[in-house]
Amino acid sequence: MDNERQIQDEDLMDVAADPEQAHRLRKALKTLADNPNVGGKLQEMAQEVLSGRIGMKDAIQTPGYMDALGDRMSQIRRAAEDQTQAEREASREQFAAWTKQQEEQEEKERAERDGPTGNIVSSPRRGRGGGHRG
Repeated sequence: MDNERQIQDEDLMDVAADPEQAHRLRKALKTLADNPNVGGKLQEMAQEVLSGRIGMKDAIQTPGYMDALGDRMSQIRRAAEDQTQAEREASREQFAAWTKQQEEQEEKERAERDGPTGNIVSSPRRGRGGGHRG
């Protein structure tokens, strides 16, 4: 998949509310596309969207892809229901740590994307009146 053309965040603005949401959606699709544990229709859908072969709007209207998403959500729900109280607590702690890490990564990526636009310092201009008297 790395040698294929990949969509950019802007290409998801037809389904995203803002550029930040488009960025997060593209990252989520990349995670699905690259994770061998996902497999099947869900991974196929992510790869198809990322390559630009299908738009996100079309993907969410494709029954096979939405069925795969629904199946995966059901698996997650069943796994959560089967957890013991201790496992739930451990999961909450892991999720909190993961969330913090993701937020830090997002902040770093946002800073890199946005660049130093607000902190540009320019040196004073020379040769324009006022500075040196002769």
